[in-house]
Amino acid sequence: MTLTQLEYLVALDTHRHFGVASERCRVSQPTLSMQIQKLESELGVKIFDRSKQPVIPTEIGNRIISQARNVLREARLIPQIIRDQEDTLSGELRLGIIPTIAPYLLPPLYKALRLEYPQLNLVVREITTEGLVQELKSNRIDCGIVVTPLKDSSLREEVLFYEELFVYLSRRSPLVGRERISESDLGASNLWLLEEGHCFRSQMLNLCKLKDSEEGHFKYEAGNLETLKRMVDQSDGLTILPELAVMELKGLQRKLVKQLEAPRPVREVSLVTHRDQIKTRLLQTLKSEILSAIPASMQKLSKKRVIELDYRKQE
Repeated sequence: MTLTQLEYLVALDTHRHFGVASERCRVSQPTLSMQIQKLESELGVKIFDRSKQPVIPTEIGNRIISQARNVLREARLIPQIIRDQEDTLSGELRLGIIPTIAPYLLPPLYKALRLEYPQLNLVVREITTEGLVQELKSNRIDCGIVVTPLKDSSLREEVLFYEELFVYLSRRSPLVGRERISESDLGASNLWLLEEGHCFRSQMLNLCKLKDSEEGHFKYEAGNLETLKRMVDQSDGLTILPELAVMELKGLQRKLVKQLEAPRPVREVSLVTHRDQIKTRLLQTLKSEILSAIPASMQKLSKKRVIELDYRKQE
C-alpha cells in the first residue's frame, strides 16, 4: 500500500469517474485503474462497485476511503512542518467561503495576501455552509469562513467578527420614515429571501420568527444578496442584509437601510478548521489579514445578540 494508491482512491471517490480522477491525478486512466485494482487485491476487498454509473464505494470501501483521507492529511503535515520554520510564508491554503460573505470580504483579502505573501498559493471555493463542512471533513479544503456556531465537535471554530443585520426597504415602503424597525414589522408577506441552501436564509427566518412552510413569505427566491437588493428596489417589500453588504451601499440605497431595535441582531463569522489541522502559521496569517480588512467595531460583541442558524435543514 502506497500514498499514491491512497491518493488515487480518494480522487476516484471525489469524482466518481475514472477519466476525471485520472486527469486530476495527472496519470493515464489505465494506470489509475490498475493501481486501485492492485490495492483491492492486496487488501482482499472490493473498494468500489464498478457495476454502477457513476462508480460508488462499497460499504467497506467507504470506511477505507475515510481512513485514507486521514492518512493523507497526516502525511501532508510533514512538509508543512518544514514550511512553518521558514522565514518566507509559502505553500498552499485551500479556503472555502460562503456566498453571503465572499463578494465583500474576498476582494480586499485576496489583494492583501497577493501583495504581502506572493509565494502563498491561495485556492478559494465559494460554497454553501453544508458543502463547506463536508469539504472540511473530507480534507478537500483546509479552512472555511462561515457563520457559526455550527455545533460540530469535529470542527474548530475561531470567531473573527460579528456582522450586524440590517433591514433594507423599498423606497415605497411605509417603514421608510422610521428610525428603527421592530421585528414585528418583518412579516411573511413582504420579505424577500435567499433560495434554499444558504445558511443566511435560516437566519432571516429565525430573525423574523417565520417557518419555511408559511405561505406568502416570498415571491422569488434569489441566489445572492445583490439580486435581493435589486428585487426590493424594483418592487415593494424588504429584505435583510449583513453589515459588509450594507457598507458598499451609496446614496439613496444607503438611506433605505434601517437598524433593528435593540438588542441589535448579528451573525457570528468564524474561521473554521478540522480539529486535526495544523497549518498554524498560514491560518494565523489568514486571520490577521481578515481582521485588517474589516472595521474594528465588528470584532466586538456589545449589547447585541447572535442569531442562530441550522444549516443542516437548508438542503
